[in-house]
Amino acid sequence: MLHADVLILGAGPAGATAALNLAGECRVLLVDRHAEPLPRIGESLPPAARRLLTDMGLWEEFLAQGHAPCFGNRSLWNGLAAEQDFLRDPDGHGWHLDRARFESWLRDKARERGAALRAPATLGSVDACADGWRLVLETPHGPLQAQARILIDGGGRASTLAKKLGARRNRQDRLVCGWLYGEERGAENHDGLSHIEASAQGWWYSAALPGQRRVLALHTDADLPGARLLRRGGWLDAAARAMPGLGPVLRNAGFRAAGEVRIAAAHSSQLQPGCGPGWLAVGDAALSFDPLSAQGLFNALYTGLAAAETCSRALRGAPQAMRDYRQQLVSIADAYRQHLDFWYAQETRWADAPFWQRRQRRSAHALLAASSLSG
Repeated sequence: MLHADVLILGAGPAGATAALNLAGECRVLLVDRHAEPLPRIGESLPPAARRLLTDMGLWEEFLAQGHAPCFGNRSLWNGLAAEQDFLRDPDGHGWHLDRARFESWLRDKARERGAALRAPATLGSVDACADGWRLVLETPHGPLQAQARILIDGGGRASTLAKKLGARRNRQDRLVCGWLYGEERGAENHDGLSHIEASAQGWWYSAALPGQRRVLALHTDADLPGARLLRRGGWLDAAARAMPGLGPVLRNAGFRAAGEVRIAAAHSSQLQPGCGPGWLAVGDAALSFDPLSAQGLFNALYTGLAAAETCSRALRGAPQAMRDYRQQLVSIADAYRQHLDFWYAQETRWADAPFWQRRQRRSAHALLAASSLSG
């Protein structure tokens, strides 16, 4: 029997952040289905992350890793070219990360601070008991019994743990992301900007990464033709080069696609409820963000830190700790939805395209609801 005060299912950025902040004051067990982090898109970290990393005592070590700076965003949206820089941001610039290395580092910091890690392992069963929870973890060497006072679901959009405890996901769209990595050999491969461009099928994204690499992605809905085209070999690279804004960026950077296109879920969704007696969810398990917001990784760090503080309070007997955390999640979701609806509403060129029709309709409904509430 493994005993812990807090058991965290999922060692991604949110789960590892919760673990490393709790490990110094209680017994923490971190569980993940993969022995090492997998390659995945989602490498943009905004300037405000500096404050979180500083609060966690990780800032100097993070800087020493040499992640690529992100100085702002360059967009072609509604036919207008714009550039938003971080020059006036009090926290400085953001970063384009080596995502796998960043996740491995957070795991390592959690273990350095005293958290135990079991990986690979998956959740078999979970049941309430007098002292909290009893779980069965499935491992390559057979089942393990575990007991914990508080559980944290950091397992991403699947939210396997929370669903076993009765929570449900409210999915708000069908957005998917088709993406690949590539190498760069051009003179302009490190402009330090994220590039975003709208098209009838959805929107494109590209950014230079450490090690003369670049990520290229198209975001569209899973049931639209663009999603099927993503599965055609070479289509993503060729279509991106034909874009009026992104094409010159790729050519000037000497971009060469490497590997197959990966397709990942990118929809907005919210767990209902986001926490309950003796458990809570963090990161994508609690709230999954549309990548257009560029807040997914920041939200993982923020909710991981907030969850650690919530667990610390709950273990000390604060009865309102979970309720306060749930209200934090509601506030985050409301602000996110308003921000996202605003940006999608700015693109009006493809009124007949299903991708944009859906988002314009949702934005209109949101504005109508807001006006009725204010009235």
